[in-house]
Formats: sequence, structure tokens, C-alpha cells
Amino acid sequence: MSNISMEQMRFWSPDVRELEPYVPGEQPKIQNLLKLNTNENPYPPSPKVVAAVQAVLENSADALRLYPDPDAMALKQAIAKQQNTAVENVFVGNGSDEVLAHIFKAFFVQDLPILYPDITYSFYPVYSQFFGIAANTKILPLNDDFEIAVDDYKQPNGGIIITNPNAPTSIALGLPEIEEVLQANPDSVVVIDEAYVDFGAESAVSLVEKYENLVVCQTTSKSRSLAGLRVGFAIAQPHLIAALEAVKNSFNSYPIDRFAIAAAVASFEDQAYFEAQNQKVIASREKLTAQLTGLGFKVLPSKANFIFASLPSKDAGELAAALREQGIIVRYFNKPRINQFLRITIGTDEQNQRLVDTLKNIILV
Repeated sequence: MSNISMEQMRFWSPDVRELEPYVPGEQPKIQNLLKLNTNENPYPPSPKVVAAVQAVLENSADALRLYPDPDAMALKQAIAKQQNTAVENVFVGNGSDEVLAHIFKAFFVQDLPILYPDITYSFYPVYSQFFGIAANTKILPLNDDFEIAVDDYKQPNGGIIITNPNAPTSIALGLPEIEEVLQANPDSVVVIDEAYVDFGAESAVSLVEKYENLVVCQTTSKSRSLAGLRVGFAIAQPHLIAALEAVKNSFNSYPIDRFAIAAAVASFEDQAYFEAQNQKVIASREKLTAQLTGLGFKVLPSKANFIFASLPSKDAGELAAALREQGIIVRYFNKPRINQFLRITIGTDEQNQRLVDTLKNIILV
């Protein structure tokens, strides 16, 4: 966008000229790259996923010619079964980012302020600006331990969104704290964004039947290794799902393609594989946390497939640059309060060991 002149921007809508788009994690082309910056799963999806995708083409000559099911009903049924809820409580979209966009439009364009933390998923401020509610957003600071202060969310508002576990801090709220927020806000929608919940946190899906104002959003990109297919979903009571369907059908009535539906269904049906891979990531996370702590890092308590770590003796930006020179990419946020932390995706044990060995060499210099 920096190469576009103001003269050329005269064709743009005024609101678009002011947008500050989300910046995704870097996808560099570096030889022998160890990519620990975008929280992708280090393990492949279930073999049943690959077979399901191949079968779509092999079993149907119309797989590409015809539109997919606009309701993705097979996928909704698979999600409902795995999440122990009703099909009527499930909404699906093209990745959780699209689901979140529909959530902002459906529930958060309000007169009262929308509440979310100062350190959280950086798409929220983008959506606030995109949907014209940035001036009506109230950002609440995490406490000194980078935790969400539940009492701060007991004030008049037009909606609340909390990432749990939080990103990029990796810290999770328990269900009692989430219920406390829900009970304090019976007249506004509370969204719990659970992109990383499968790596050790408690899901709020179990609370959906109890609270008519709760929306839980999840993704298949992280714990199910389907980042390349873009499948996300929300779970809520039917009156909230209806609002999301209204937004979806006013924007993109066929969001999930035939291959993504088949792949996601196969993933949800292979729960044993899913759980086994998650346990491997969790074990590797605990091992890496211990190793980095031994090197002098401060590592926040993680319930995600990444850790948030700082090394008091080294500048985080310089440390990220030094790792990059050795072919290892981690995520560095040059933002207030967190500019001395690195967000490090959990890789395989072998990948994590390469990271640790490289850090030892850098630190000793």
C-alpha cells in the first residue's frame, strides 16, 4: 500500500483509505527454514483427511462444476457430534477470521462500547475499524501478569470478545471466570475466541446451553492441521446462529468448498488421531518451556500451541533478527508492553531442539 499515491487513492472509498489492515505472519522463502512464527501445527492432519479430499474428485465428476452445499450440513453435523451439541447451534465459515468478521457485523455494531483486551488477537482492532466501531471500542489493559482482569468487564457495553487462551500471551481463563463475565453481561453478546483451546484450556462450549448471550468461536487451522483449507465455526444458541446466517447469506452464501467440507468432516470423525497429536504438542511445549527457562527466559504459562517468552539479558527484536540469520523465524511484536517478548510456535521435539541449540549459541556470543 505504501507504493500507492494519494492521487491514485482518489478512486478508493474514503473509509478504505483509512484502514490499517491485519498483518499476517511472514511466509518467507528461505532454504532450510524453521518456521515457528504462525502457530501452524507441526504434524500433518489425519490420513483420513487426505483420503477424503482425494475421494471428492475420484467419486464425483461434478465436484468442481457444481456449487457445494451452502449450509455445509455434513460438516455442521460432524461438528455438532464432536462438540456434543445440536446442529442448530453450529455456524461454519471460511476460517475463523471470516466467522469473527460475521460476529462483529452481527453483534458488535452497537451504540455502547465493545470491550476487549489491549493485548489480544490483532485482527480485533482491524474489524473494529472496518465495521466503523473503532471510536466506540473500549480497550482494557491486561494486568501486570498479562492476565485478563475479569472485573474490568463488569461495565456497560455493547459486546465483549476474549481470546481464550489469549494470543499472543498464551494464558487461559478458566470456566468460572468466563461464567463471571457472562453473568455480569446478560444483555450483551460475549464471544470467546477459542482458536487454541484444544492445547490444554477449558472450552466454553459446555456453557452454551446455559447462556443465551454466549458465542464460542473455534478453528480447524491449529489443532486439526487444516490451516490450508480455511474452516472455522461458531457455537451458540439458535437465535444467535440465525444472526450469523443472515450476515453470511448477505456476504458469501457458499463459503466452504467441497474439499474443505470433506476434509473437516474426516478430521472431526477421527478424534483419536486429533487427541494424540495434541498431546504430542502439549508434551513438546512443556519440554521447550523447561529448556528455555533453564536458559534464563521468562515464559508465560501457556495453554496454546505456542509460548510467549522474554530474555532479560537480550533485546527481543535483536534476538528475533539473530534467529532469522540462522534460518529460524519466530514472531516479534514491536508494540507497547510486549516488545521484549517473542511468540514461539511449538514444533516437533527435533525442531524445538534446533531452536534451543541456536539460542544457546546466540546467548553465549
